[in-house]
Amino acid sequence: MSQDEKPLPIRVLLVDDHQLVRDGLRSRLGESEGIAVVGEAGTGSEALLLAARLQPDLVLLDIGLPDISGLDVAARLGDVAPNSRALMLSMYDNREYVVSALRAGACGYVLKDATSKEIVAAIRAVAAGGSYCSAPLTAALANGGTGAPPLTDREREVLILVAQGNSNKRIAQQLDVSVRTVETHRLNLRRKLGIETPAGLIKYALQQGWIKV
Repeated sequence: MSQDEKPLPIRVLLVDDHQLVRDGLRSRLGESEGIAVVGEAGTGSEALLLAARLQPDLVLLDIGLPDISGLDVAARLGDVAPNSRALMLSMYDNREYVVSALRAGACGYVLKDATSKEIVAAIRAVAAGGSYCSAPLTAALANGGTGAPPLTDREREVLILVAQGNSNKRIAQQLDVSVRTVETHRLNLRRKLGIETPAGLIKYALQQGWIKV
């Protein structure tokens, strides 16, 4: 390549089930030299089809998709686009998701609330053959131990009581707090653990040894 020739842009496939998120990402990345958005997908199956057809350099991939998860897409990406690399862009900031993403084959994990500068840096690093992880997540990986994201003592109490089949009202009575406070703790548990159902909380509590069957 001569000095007058510019390097080829990093070809990016955006995958997120929210059109507004994709619009925002396309706009942010469009301002960065050397990055070209070549396609968009709103589902995991569409992402795999487009990756096979477009063979992008990088797939910027959300975890929560309506059909198959972003983790499954990352795991299957090598079969349809062997030279494409996956970078997870997620709202989930717990260690469990990061470890799962890396095990699935993703080369990086960056949070959705990251600055445009950080997202671009992550794309450049992963596209160049390296890896990238947002700083808070790097610390979590280093200090994670068992892989369980940190919960407060009260969140742990609420989780155990939910896993034991107690209603929000009953939990509030036992802990001498308001029902609204219990609901807030349950929302924090969903955010930290990425677990939406009581059955999932039961499974998690069993894995941690906090309850017994």
